[in-house]
Amino acid sequence: MKPHQAPTALAMTGASGSAYGLKTLEVLLAAGERVYLMLSTPALLVINSETDLKLPAQPKAIEAYLNQHFQVPSGQLQVFGKAQWTAPVASGSNPPRAMVICPCTNGTLAGIAAGLSRNLIERAADVVLKEQRKLILVHRETPLSVIQLENMLRLARAGALIMPANPGFYYRPQRAEDLVNFMVARILDHLAVEHCLLPRWGEDAQSL
Repeated sequence: MKPHQAPTALAMTGASGSAYGLKTLEVLLAAGERVYLMLSTPALLVINSETDLKLPAQPKAIEAYLNQHFQVPSGQLQVFGKAQWTAPVASGSNPPRAMVICPCTNGTLAGIAAGLSRNLIERAADVVLKEQRKLILVHRETPLSVIQLENMLRLARAGALIMPANPGFYYRPQRAEDLVNFMVARILDHLAVEHCLLPRWGEDAQSL
């Protein structure tokens, strides 16, 4: 664990693609990063339907479950509820070093673009933007209407990094996990977190 480095905030919302967020969480924890995790109610439903995990409903119970699942020490992962306004991420006086929303729904995208701060995820994203920290939005829904495109443009102009979940195929993925790893590797690169999830372009020509 890296006690002297500000935590990374990770939020998961209700779009399909929970594997992206869970793999990001797994690698961040394995790298010794401290993580502030926020899950929307729809995200819990998606995780429990798309994966073998059966997460409980309450933040502390989720934290205990994931600590055991990922075998990490107490304190490295903190889970906050959607209305937990006393969480560090709710204030610009204690911002995370970066925030990732993965997957990010159209509704969350719109709420952040409008500065609504209706829940802790939106408020944390608002804090990250105003404090000029890195905000990565891994949008997964398709197709996109003019509304979503304009929201993305507004957020990009505000400093957010828009990273649609578009895995590459040039390294010949064999499993769904390979496609997930491609996206998570791109996220981790922008967080400056070391990983070995896939070969980098040009470094292992024999693998392509």
